[in-house]
Amino acid sequence: MTAYLVAFGRVHKPEMMPEHEQHTPAVVAEYGGRYLVRGGTVVTLEGPAEDRRVVVVEFPDMASAQAFYESSGYRRVRDHLGDAVTADMFLLEGSRDEGQTKGKS
Repeated sequence: MTAYLVAFGRVHKPEMMPEHEQHTPAVVAEYGGRYLVRGGTVVTLEGPAEDRRVVVVEFPDMASAQAFYESSGYRRVRDHLGDAVTADMFLLEGSRDEGQTKGKS
């Protein structure tokens, strides 16, 4: 079942981001992942305004997502960032009926 890595991050050192953004996609792809959201405009509809950077990555399953997060490739990228970004990150399992409800509300 599809799994999603969701991250809410605060960038403290924007000068560190270009290198991170250059190297992370290859590690994501290595584990079958693809970006669905990578920054961009956030419009808050309910609750407190969300001003953090939002990233959503889709993986084929929870095992692949977990393997990505624990991989030496991602660890190198994360360690290089150091305190440039603080993030809340979690894995989320997809719905069993993915794709069956398109067009329905």
